[in-house]
Amino acid sequence: MREHPRPLFPRCIAFVDGQNLFYSAKEAFGRTYPDYDVKALVAHICQRQNWIVAEIRFYTGVPDAADNPFWNHFWTAKLAQMGRSGIVIYGRPLRYRNIVIRLPDGRAGTRLVGQEKGVDVRIALDVVRAAYEDRCDVILLLTQDQDLTEAVEEVKAIGRRGGRWIHVACAYPSSPTSQNARGVDRTEWIRIGRDDYEACLDPRDYRPKQRRDA
Repeated sequence: MREHPRPLFPRCIAFVDGQNLFYSAKEAFGRTYPDYDVKALVAHICQRQNWIVAEIRFYTGVPDAADNPFWNHFWTAKLAQMGRSGIVIYGRPLRYRNIVIRLPDGRAGTRLVGQEKGVDVRIALDVVRAAYEDRCDVILLLTQDQDLTEAVEEVKAIGRRGGRWIHVACAYPSSPTSQNARGVDRTEWIRIGRDDYEACLDPRDYRPKQRRDA
């Protein structure tokens, strides 16, 4: 099959799973809260790849203020700032359920845990739509969620049917302490090292001050 030519300056749309990115950075670099500057991080990656940043889309679950006021305050403030900087925000309430945990003495207990529902589905739909509407040449995923593999396949099929060059990449924090060393299947893997990550930290700290000091 004939290879379609790469555009001189490919347009990139970045799709960021905020929780997935944080837990990858926590595992790789020991980060204790989501301290990344998404806009700076995407710009840093795209500059190295000679891609033009066309759009950044950020997705996360947000806990209810009554259930977790600390993280509700954090995400409400951080998302507002990202929105002001031009990032497209998709935040949805967390859904809570009791899970059974095993205590050190062997007894079983329950714990109320907030879980994201529908974030991966929303990302997949938006990825396919962006490719179908020819709004970009590069899909950049900042997540290691393998549930997006089918969306990646669909994007590549859209490129073939339309006679277009379209590329899918996956960037994620990586270090010797990372347990998950894989990006999303069928994508180009771009590993984010400690120096690159720490060059793109958010100078603002959105955590409530009283808890931060404690």
